[in-house]
Amino acid sequence: MQDLDPTILQKVNSWLQGSYDDDVKQQIQSLLDEKAYTELTDSFYRDLEFGTGGLRGTMGPGSNRINKYTIGAATQGLANYLKKKYPGEKVKVAIAHDSRNNADLFSTITAEVFSANDIHVYYFNALRPTPELSFAVRHFGCKSGVMLTASHNPKEYNGYKAYGADGGQFVSPDDKAVMDEVAAISSVDEIKFNRIDANIEEIGKEVDELYLSEITKLSVSPEAIQRQKDLKIVYSPIHGTGITLVPQALERFGFENVILVEEQITPDGNFPTVIYPNPEEKEALTLALKKAKEVDADLVLATDPDADRVGIAVKNTDNEFILLNGNQTGAMLINYLLSAWEEKGKLTGKEYIVKTIVTTNLIEQIAKAKNVTYYNTLTGFKYIGELMTKFQGKQTFIGGGEESYGYLIGELVRDKDAVVSSAFIAEMTAYYKDKGSSLFEALLDTYVQYGFYKEKLISLTKKGKTGAEEIKAMMETYRTNPPATLGGSKVITLKDYEKGIETDLTSNTTQPLEFPASDVLQFITEDGSIISARPSGTEPKIKFYCSVNGKLTDTAAYAETDKQLDEKISAIMKDLGV
Repeated sequence: MQDLDPTILQKVNSWLQGSYDDDVKQQIQSLLDEKAYTELTDSFYRDLEFGTGGLRGTMGPGSNRINKYTIGAATQGLANYLKKKYPGEKVKVAIAHDSRNNADLFSTITAEVFSANDIHVYYFNALRPTPELSFAVRHFGCKSGVMLTASHNPKEYNGYKAYGADGGQFVSPDDKAVMDEVAAISSVDEIKFNRIDANIEEIGKEVDELYLSEITKLSVSPEAIQRQKDLKIVYSPIHGTGITLVPQALERFGFENVILVEEQITPDGNFPTVIYPNPEEKEALTLALKKAKEVDADLVLATDPDADRVGIAVKNTDNEFILLNGNQTGAMLINYLLSAWEEKGKLTGKEYIVKTIVTTNLIEQIAKAKNVTYYNTLTGFKYIGELMTKFQGKQTFIGGGEESYGYLIGELVRDKDAVVSSAFIAEMTAYYKDKGSSLFEALLDTYVQYGFYKEKLISLTKKGKTGAEEIKAMMETYRTNPPATLGGSKVITLKDYEKGIETDLTSNTTQPLEFPASDVLQFITEDGSIISARPSGTEPKIKFYCSVNGKLTDTAAYAETDKQLDEKISAIMKDLGV
């Protein structure tokens, strides 16, 4: 046993001797017998952290894994928080799950623990998208909600997203209060697993109908859709929950030619046709692109397992399908929405849009030109939701999004929504086609009008305990020794969101950043490039977001300008040692 840290061994033994199921104990004992010390260390070196968004991790036995007990502890802690926050009230929560392996089991356990704490549960009786969970929290007047999902992570993962009374994920100070309550659960014996049937109410298709009828009312260009109702749309849910609502939403909006990717329409937590169920990855859209070529589609849509993110592909000027990244799609959606609202005379001066600090500044340029208020938030859609709740009834939220393929149109939910986004991406495509333009041509026109902004995300994966330490050390190095130049341009500003300080590196003066503390660093160069470094809150990764820009004189110069901006990004990343 000398190869296993004594602290880890102590924790392992606490599980072997505690009130855990026999099969869990057998799995742990097998790892001990096999001397699988690396796996045991990663499984037990810490308690899986209930972060500001909840839990996410690989499934398996251990305190640092997703399993019945870590899910149970999270729910018990959340229940304790809700009972303290709303004393004397009959607290209600909503629960949904996606197509991941064990997601239905974990959602059942979550419902049982809430019910045992005398909390009324609205329980979706089958898999549903994350945005519908957010909608249900608001519709039923719940104080909280839980979505069992690991979003677009690999199949080994599962997770637990916790929501507040506004239908958004918890923000300060409630996020910290929930985290403290979860951390206070010191023994499995504190978790109430004994189900009370009377406290669990199943919900399903009636909520689908409410949600679909409400998002259909948001359509801005129904006339264009009517004229382009035969628009060929290929859609894949990538074995996830999108199949439950996206085809229906497209039909409700008026699209009559939606072609499904048959190989990927069955929900399956093994995601058998893809390596990684992430619409940000080209590989995940392989089958959708194949189908699109076969039928000569106008648009390709693909949603992730919990249907809060959507990736798209369109034809370029050479009639070849290309994937748009999250910044391009987000900018185009905002440009379309503001243009369509303007054409309909709906802009009154009280409207606003929101993006995150690592999302393209092209959105800001569009909003400025349309004289529409825009806001920046920290990375994480909960901050967009927080703003929406703050401005509810005072200003009108048109839309918003983040570079990681998450967008929202309208005020029905408080999280990114691939269902409503898919419908509006199709509507946007119909709108431009009705004007004689493809979506790609409209993108190039946008670059000519507002500037060519190009972004790239590079992620470095650093797994396990050593990986977490490496990421921490990298951030500390960037923080204490910021680069003097990046891509041949002088770094003039350093924004440290963890310390809440913006430093002008030319004058060495500082000013406060009006954001909650978050481990993000931003370097801004003299030529307007913005480079952000941020450890992921949900995956063992450090992410680098690079945004550069230049002038696009006309659409014919696109390829050459695109190449120049690519070279600029490569130079910047080389300077960062990435």
